[in-house]
Amino acid sequence: MGESRYPNSVMDSDGRDGVSFPCPPTLDIDPATHCVAGARFLPSPNADDRPDSSDISLLVVHAISLPPGEFGGGDGQSYIDDLFLNQLDTAKHPYFATIRDLRVSAHACIFRDGSLTQYVSFDRRAWHAGESTFEERTRCNDFSIGVELEGCDTQPFTDAQYTTLSRLAAGLLRAYPKLGRENIVGHADIAPLRKTDPGPLFDWQRLRFELEFPR
Repeated sequence: MGESRYPNSVMDSDGRDGVSFPCPPTLDIDPATHCVAGARFLPSPNADDRPDSSDISLLVVHAISLPPGEFGGGDGQSYIDDLFLNQLDTAKHPYFATIRDLRVSAHACIFRDGSLTQYVSFDRRAWHAGESTFEERTRCNDFSIGVELEGCDTQPFTDAQYTTLSRLAAGLLRAYPKLGRENIVGHADIAPLRKTDPGPLFDWQRLRFELEFPR
């Protein structure tokens, strides 16, 4: 397999960027709304217009757990929704008081059971990457899609999460022609001095395999 300057990126088997590759069954992206067709959608206020909505050329995989190291019950049963909607009740956990003023979002989150919630349409800018650089381009929020996985550095992700992520990635690759496989990276790749997610237990080889050899 071709080598990438980003060790956590997902590339084609011949090292090319998004040319004639098989995809798993996709999660379809509605071209009118730029949302996953049929997905639960909770619009986050933490979003704005991209400088160029046609320049979607990076997919960033994140990990999040609230409180840290703890997981909710899946779709609709997580504090992650509350964080992205600016509705987090700081009385629920001491950690929440430390992030009371945080204003962040992601385009989507995949929960432990594989369910997916979308918060920002893909044509808009979600506030997920922070200070970041990809191939000498800064401000990665401008041109990237951010997908959170409910998880942390110390616990493996679930089979259901890998399945949903691979199907979402396949749909995004088809919907946005500037987004190639080698441009699927982790948050740690674009902000290595600040971030570690999705962490050492995220299986990049598995994501690569599931994109190339659908089940």
